[in-house]
Amino acid sequence: MFQNILVVLDPNHNQQKALARALHIAKLQPARLTLFLSIYDFAYEMTTMLSGEEREQMRLGLVKEREQWIKSVLAQYEAEQHKVDILVQWHHRPFEAIIRTAIEGNYDLIIKGTRKHDTLQSVIFTPTDWHLLRKAPQPVLLVKDHDWPQHSSVLAAVNAGSDSEIHQTLNHKILKAAGYISKKLNSHLHLVNCYPGAPAAIAVEIPEFDTHQYQLNVREHHENALAEVARHAEVSFSGLHLREGIPDDEIPQVAKELDAELVVLGTIGRTGITAALLGNTAEHVIEQLDCDLLAVKPEGFKSPISS
Repeated sequence: MFQNILVVLDPNHNQQKALARALHIAKLQPARLTLFLSIYDFAYEMTTMLSGEEREQMRLGLVKEREQWIKSVLAQYEAEQHKVDILVQWHHRPFEAIIRTAIEGNYDLIIKGTRKHDTLQSVIFTPTDWHLLRKAPQPVLLVKDHDWPQHSSVLAAVNAGSDSEIHQTLNHKILKAAGYISKKLNSHLHLVNCYPGAPAAIAVEIPEFDTHQYQLNVREHHENALAEVARHAEVSFSGLHLREGIPDDEIPQVAKELDAELVVLGTIGRTGITAALLGNTAEHVIEQLDCDLLAVKPEGFKSPISS
């Protein structure tokens, strides 16, 4: 499923989580890896007094230096039997360079490591991480420090109760990706769906409103919808999890209970004012996860970068 993988390296560390994860995937199935780095030195802007040829030599020198660094990093890993390319691109906006490269190279997957704060236990998410989650048309795998052991758990998060065609096709893509990876890892595949509780204001404004019956009806609807999603999936599940509450809280909680190695969910890729008002579930979820996140876009998603 992921045969052409773009691996985004971190220039500030020799230990590369994204590379380690990509090599793990390449051991499970044939895959070509491209180790990618976007670089830009703002001192280049200060060299206008140099000739065009001298500036170009400076730029090429920096690119060559980084290519050698990538080769030295790669030498630390057992990668001889894998197809690995190296690509260093001169660009002042890393996320744009990554997405354009992924689109133009027809990559199946983008893998990027997350960065842990030096003094705190929390993970720092860079603007590049958020841009990739929102704007990359390919699935994006954000890697943490959690291992991918065999016979562990993979958690697929779906929106089973929605009649929207976008969400239904997105559910299908989520299950396809999660099922594929769990099979390769001999993992237990779990499915989670969240549903909202009754708004507290309703009971105050409408005293005769039966909150309890409303909750039962909502739960039954989502329970049936979740069973329907599972029934039509081309994979089998070790567990179905129906949770009342918002996905931002419940998905990480289920992942923690299962000690999941990976959570797969969909992201609509909201940007601008829509993102500010409605938010992006993937972004809220990953901050609380202690495992990798694979974010999948809907069918036909158009990246603003490609326009």
